[in-house]
Amino acid sequence: MKLTTKQLTLCAVLTAMALALSYLENFFPLSLAIPIPGVKLGLANIVTVFALYVLGPGQAMLILIGRCVLGAVFAGNMNALIFSLLGGVSAMLVMILLSRWHRLSVYGVSIGGAAAHNCGQVAAAVLTLGNTAPLYYLPILLGVSLFTGALTGLVAACLFRALAHTTLLRE
Repeated sequence: MKLTTKQLTLCAVLTAMALALSYLENFFPLSLAIPIPGVKLGLANIVTVFALYVLGPGQAMLILIGRCVLGAVFAGNMNALIFSLLGGVSAMLVMILLSRWHRLSVYGVSIGGAAAHNCGQVAAAVLTLGNTAPLYYLPILLGVSLFTGALTGLVAACLFRALAHTTLLRE
């Protein structure tokens, strides 16, 4: 995939935004509202959904992988990289497939991505722990992904509406 300077710059800016949103998310005490361990809003996925629709699957995947790797490096937690990558790549692959089905809105694509992300992270937990105990947690995570995916889809839809008058979405 050959990127122009403009495309590469936009990918870098979106990767930085996704990293910032991921970091910012740690300041929201979500456990007070949803007392389920490990649940996050997935604010960085707003950037992923945006990139998928505006830049296409290849560049969106680059942004996602860059965010996962740099996030693990900056956090100093390389053990979390397998969880981040399996969840993120699973979500991206499902969102790519769902986005091609034109009857499905950005909300449905985002919810599908959130569910796939949780499936990927549970798969990483099964691989890491060497047993199937994390599978019992999956139905709870899938229920939460309805909310988090819808929220991500809502913000992405608002972003598309706000940028509709710009040239960014027309290119």
